[in-house]
Amino acid sequence: MPNPYSEIFKAPGTKAFAAAGFIARLPLSMATMGTVTMLSQTHGEYWLAGAVSATFALTNAVLAPQVSRLVDRFGQSRVLSPAVTISVLAFSGLIAAAHYGWANWLLFLFALLAGVMPSMPAMLRARWTALYRDTPMLHTAFAFESVLDEVIYMMGSVFAISLSVALFPEAGPMLSTLFLAIGTVLFVAQKSTEPPVHAPETISRGSAIALAPLQILTFTLIAVGTMFGTAEVTVIAFSEELGQQGYASLVLAGYAAGSLLVGLVFGALKLKMPLAKQFLLAIAFAMVAALPLLAVWNIPTLAVVLFIGGASISPTFITAFGLIERLVPPAKLTEGITWAMTGIGIGMATGSFISGFVIDTFGAQNGFWVSITASGVAFATALLGYRVLQAPGRTAAPEAAIA
Repeated sequence: MPNPYSEIFKAPGTKAFAAAGFIARLPLSMATMGTVTMLSQTHGEYWLAGAVSATFALTNAVLAPQVSRLVDRFGQSRVLSPAVTISVLAFSGLIAAAHYGWANWLLFLFALLAGVMPSMPAMLRARWTALYRDTPMLHTAFAFESVLDEVIYMMGSVFAISLSVALFPEAGPMLSTLFLAIGTVLFVAQKSTEPPVHAPETISRGSAIALAPLQILTFTLIAVGTMFGTAEVTVIAFSEELGQQGYASLVLAGYAAGSLLVGLVFGALKLKMPLAKQFLLAIAFAMVAALPLLAVWNIPTLAVVLFIGGASISPTFITAFGLIERLVPPAKLTEGITWAMTGIGIGMATGSFISGFVIDTFGAQNGFWVSITASGVAFATALLGYRVLQAPGRTAAPEAAIA
C-alpha cells in the first residue's frame, strides 16, 4: 500500500518549497515564546514579556491577512520579500533593545513593526492547492501541513526556550530572525511552484473574515491558541517554582510528541464522519484533557497530563484547515488560512499575557485555570457554530476533505 505522504512529493519542486517553507515558518512559534523567555530573563517581569509578545501577535493578526490579500492579488514573490525585510529589521531592533536595556516603549515599537511578518503556512497551503486542487492529494497535503504546524508550534517554542535558558537570553529570538530571513529567500526562489495571481475580476469584494464559517473557526482557534500559550508559560513557571526549570523544555517536548504521534495517524485516515463533527469532538477532547492540569503536583505528572492533552492538537488543526479549504472560496484561500493561523497566534499571545498575570498574582499552578477556561470557550464556540460549519462547501472539495 503506497504511503499517502510520499505521493504528494512526487510533483517537481514540492520538496524544495516544503523544505524552505519549514525553515521560514519556524519563527511563528519561536518569536512569541522566544520573546517571553528573553524579556523575562533580561527584565525579570512576566507581565512585560507577555505584553510585548502579545503586541507582536496582535499586530501580526491584523497585518498578516492584509499581506495575504496582497499576495492573492500580486503574487508571493512580489509581496513576501519587502514584508519579511521589514520584519527582520524590527526583530533585530527588539533583540538590541532587550540586550542593551533601552526604554520599554522601544520594545513595544519594534514588536509592532515586526508584526508585518507574513503567514508562511498560508503560503505553503496555497502552493499545495495550486498543485493538487480537486484531488485527494490536496487533502493529504493539508494533513501533512497541519502536523508540521503543530510540530513547529510546540518544538519551535521548546527550541527557543532552551536556547535562551542554556546560552543567553537573546539566543532564541536571534536564531528565529535568522530562520525567517534565510527561509523566505529560499522559498521565494522556488518560482516554478508559485501559485498564479488572481485577476481582479475573479476576486469578490470584502475580506474573507466576513464569511461566517471562517469567523467561527478563527474565534475557536483563538481560544485553542490561548490554551497553548497558557500551557507553555505555566509549565516554565511551574518548573521554576519547583526548582527544576531545566525540565520545562522536556515537558513541552512531550506535549508536542503526543500531538505528532496522533496527527500522523489521524492525517492518513479516511474517516466517513463529517469534518464539522470531527472538529467538535477534537475540541471536546482538548477540554476534558485540560482538567487534570489542576491536580498535577510534580514534573512527571505534568508531563503525562500534557502528553495526553497533546493528542487533541493535530486533529483540531487538520479538521479546521480542512473546513477552511471546503468553505472559503479559492480566490480567498490564502487570506482565509492566514486569519486562522493568526487566530492561533493571538490566542497564544493572549494566553501568555493572562497566564503571566495570574502566575505573578496567584502562583504558578493557578495559571492552568486560564487554559481550562479557554478550552471551555473553544468548545462552546464550536458547538454554537456547528450548524454553520456543516453547510455545503464553497469549493469543489468533498466534505470529508481530511478524514
